[in-house]
Amino acid sequence: MSIIQPEIEIVDRSRESIRYLQHGWPSELCRWHSHREYELHLITETRGKAFVGDYIGDFKPGALYLTGPNLPHNWITDEVWAQEVPIRDMLVQFRQSSMDAIMTAFPEFTELKPMLDLAQSGIEFVGFDPKTAILQMEKIRELRGVERVVALLQFLVLINKNSNKTTLSVSKLMQPEGGKKARIGKVIDYIVNNFADEISVKKAADMTSMSPTTFSRNFQSVTGHTFVEFVNRIRIGQACSMLYATNDQVSSICFDVGFQNLANFNRHFLKMKNMTPSEYRQIAQKELAPQVREMQ
Repeated sequence: MSIIQPEIEIVDRSRESIRYLQHGWPSELCRWHSHREYELHLITETRGKAFVGDYIGDFKPGALYLTGPNLPHNWITDEVWAQEVPIRDMLVQFRQSSMDAIMTAFPEFTELKPMLDLAQSGIEFVGFDPKTAILQMEKIRELRGVERVVALLQFLVLINKNSNKTTLSVSKLMQPEGGKKARIGKVIDYIVNNFADEISVKKAADMTSMSPTTFSRNFQSVTGHTFVEFVNRIRIGQACSMLYATNDQVSSICFDVGFQNLANFNRHFLKMKNMTPSEYRQIAQKELAPQVREMQ
């Protein structure tokens, strides 16, 4: 079951590898969409709701995000904000192939790779100075050619070193490669494709030829979550998709995604999303469904 389908944006990159955009609110550019590029996105005005994959959360001035390729996203200002805003969003889009080429040519830039991997699920950078973010965006806006590329790289390095990174959506996951990480990646792939089944630590450990204790330690080091937490995140993420796209009863969705009782499902959902499943559905369908109807 997929989430409400985003509009796919095609960006011409034949002449430049980096694209800078800014726009106000309201704007036709504020829509549920995705594209092949990474997007570094700064909110400068208003408050409202951020939609990134299956994530819904609050944003305010100074909020800074990085979304990965093909990850749908949108930022919707609260209705109480009646006044038009000339510049609400400052953003930069850049290609994964460009970053791969830079990291191949200059291995020092591989320190950015973990951040770019996390961006597959969307990142909010917490604690980064908003004034610095605006200055960096303005620099990228004013520069051209090689200087613009250098300015973007400097900005990414600054963010990587001077912020806490909060991952947002569980609908896209990094697949680890190589050695133990490859075996953990196999388990991740299995969980994603079999989330509704009963999945025990022992069964997962057997898939990696590790003891349950060793597996649990390695799994947490790779994903940042215990095995049970991770399985629950996948299930809640899938539940979000079903809440977006269907009118199925919450109790039915609970069992469809692998939870064994409704109370447990509601507790985990509230802990992870800071709202109930019904509240999540109400927000998602109210804010995103009208945009989808307009595109059809």
